[in-house]
Amino acid sequence: MSKEPQTIVHTDVLIFGGGIAGLWLLDRLRGQGYRALLIESEALGAGQTRYSQGIIHGGTKYTFGGSLSQSAHAVAAMPGRWRACLEGRGELDLAGVRLLSSHQYLWSTGGVASRLAGFFASHAMRSRVEAVEGDALPPVFCDPAFRGRVYRLDEPVLDTASLVSALAQPHRDAILGAAWPDGVNLEHSDPPVVELSAGENRLRVSARRVLFAAGAGNAALLQSIGHATPAMQRRPLHMALVRGTLPGELFAHCLGASTNPRLTVTSHHDADGRLVWYLGGELAEQGVARNREQQLAAARAELTELLPWVDFGGCQWATLRIDRAEPVQPGGRRPEGVFVDEQRRVITVWPTKLALAPALADEVLALLTDEDLEPHGEGALPSWPRPPMAPLPWDEELQWS
Repeated sequence: MSKEPQTIVHTDVLIFGGGIAGLWLLDRLRGQGYRALLIESEALGAGQTRYSQGIIHGGTKYTFGGSLSQSAHAVAAMPGRWRACLEGRGELDLAGVRLLSSHQYLWSTGGVASRLAGFFASHAMRSRVEAVEGDALPPVFCDPAFRGRVYRLDEPVLDTASLVSALAQPHRDAILGAAWPDGVNLEHSDPPVVELSAGENRLRVSARRVLFAAGAGNAALLQSIGHATPAMQRRPLHMALVRGTLPGELFAHCLGASTNPRLTVTSHHDADGRLVWYLGGELAEQGVARNREQQLAAARAELTELLPWVDFGGCQWATLRIDRAEPVQPGGRRPEGVFVDEQRRVITVWPTKLALAPALADEVLALLTDEDLEPHGEGALPSWPRPPMAPLPWDEELQWS
């Protein structure tokens, strides 16, 4: 016979989802004096967080058409806010996060369209883009065969595993593991009451607000409580990875003829210390229509064309399919900024990109303030199973060829 759930916890905000969005919100809410708990169904950082390239965009990639888009405006202030946190002087203390690179690069090939894209990007974001030449070039572009242009961007790249750890560690007592929908029952009451189960453990939580920050998991959570809106869309990617004897680390966008980066490269080291280039951009977007072998061939061909002086002969290759979960947009286009919606004391959020986590927290805190939800401070926290940390994709059993 199962044990009856006991009402042992009263909280201000109960967060679902232990990715960057949920963890950032947990830290900000508790820092403002709210009683907050977070529920994760798998592992902290699972889902979109661990598949992220770790780029803190400042909007430059959205200026390739020659003007500042709404997306560029939405993220323009984010690198500065993140840097303050990374230096231990911001709204959160992220001084323990590993910085993979303090900046990125834009590079253009010798093509006319690509050069024009670089010109427009450099002028639209003049304060964040600096031309780089000579000895200041990244090693991969120091070969005499390189005929393009390189710009330095004031946009850092982070190790997402250390970011998840830094956000979660101060609040481990407030982070609980419970799989949904089976381990979660959200009652239609005012205030909302959530019954949690994990093995033989039972817990009843009364929350003044329930907040869904579970990325793709938001759809199932909303369905479980009978909410048809907000609706969710998925924009898939087919990423590629290459590891082996590579010409050093590279954090860069290659400019092509379109308004999106032709290729985005970030560099990581796996558990055995091997250097991995993680490949996104148009390669990943167009790769959705390709099978694994076709995407591997496309990745090899793209790098060979863009960096013909580099020998990739001894390298290993892999692909990875991921989904970006977002609020539905007309025509399935990319959302311009963060999304926050409230219905019957249930708040649903999507940050839409890693860099916008601070802006998402701003909107949630403003919503709670507008509704006169006053912080109550910490109460007794339960003893409960805690979720583990999710591994990064290159530390899993990917199929390398």
